[in-house]
Amino acid sequence: MTLVNASPRRKELIRIAARLFVEEGFDRTTVRMLAQAMGIKSGSLFHHFSDKQAILCAVIETGMQHALTLARSALADAGCSPSVRLDALARAHLETLLTERNAHVVALYEWRRLDAGSRDHLIHLRDAYESLWQKVVDEALEAGLIRGDRLLVRRFVLGALNWTVRWYDPAGPRSPEALARELIAMLSGPAFATGHVGRP
Repeated sequence: MTLVNASPRRKELIRIAARLFVEEGFDRTTVRMLAQAMGIKSGSLFHHFSDKQAILCAVIETGMQHALTLARSALADAGCSPSVRLDALARAHLETLLTERNAHVVALYEWRRLDAGSRDHLIHLRDAYESLWQKVVDEALEAGLIRGDRLLVRRFVLGALNWTVRWYDPAGPRSPEALARELIAMLSGPAFATGHVGRP
């Protein structure tokens, strides 16, 4: 069953599982804990999922599909300017962290817990998302907005954005849009662009 065709009940179970996986970790979350949080008997859980691995796969798929949808929409509205596209993609990534935070965190930190079959099922989503980022980073590099190794730049930006789940407060002084803009401005500032970061 794809997430597009999933029932509202199944989607709710996935959201509950994502929260538990974030709070307890995948390994420490038991089927009994999942069923109790979902308000169903342990045996009933398997009417919706074949096993705990299938639940993890569904949670990560939710986060990845949501991120990909937001990213594609943001880029479709961003036009052709490399700077605007980089800013738009950063804002979309932060929006993903805010609107599907638990699923996205699980995707970040529990990917290694997936079995081989689940990874094979999801790898196209991860590759598609990383491909969007690499294209936008390449455009920024070619335009001279930033300098550096294309792979390291992508990982640096995504690492900085992903870490915001640990400290960013949406009710704080910075909106998601302002935060994304500041992070990208740091990357494309004069010191970074000229390769003098960390030099006296």
